[in-house]
Amino acid sequence: MDFTRVIDVLRALEREKVSYVLVGGVAVNLHGLGRTTQDVDLFVSPDPRNVERLKTALGSVFADPSIAEISAEDLSGAYPTVRYVPPDESFVIDLMARLGEAFQYDDLESEDMQVEGVRVSVATPLTLYRMKKDTLRPIDRMDAEALRRKFNIEEE
Repeated sequence: MDFTRVIDVLRALEREKVSYVLVGGVAVNLHGLGRTTQDVDLFVSPDPRNVERLKTALGSVFADPSIAEISAEDLSGAYPTVRYVPPDESFVIDLMARLGEAFQYDDLESEDMQVEGVRVSVATPLTLYRMKKDTLRPIDRMDAEALRRKFNIEEE
């Protein structure tokens, strides 16, 4: 993954004032736990105005007309996830507003980090731990355990 391009996306989200929280492997990395990933996972507010700002931000980084197909309705629907595949990039962007009944955008705890001069809204270690500890994917369970150890998170 070209982290410079990821920073370009995060800078565009900041510039357009998109309400989002970075989760997943990139967030784990920003908390100091190195691991490889090929996607950028963003929880976004499904508010239509926010989704329009999101599309403007993505459009400023990627010259891709398919960005127009991202909709607030998709992010508010029964399966509120959109996978955006930027052309000619080595990563994908997963946009989520909710994960089942367990997590939704408004419930996530986040903190602001400065990453290469860009303010990034990142899920807290506790939030990431809660999101990852009970999934079926072994990598998520390994992330949860690493977060638990590094941040002294008590088992729930």
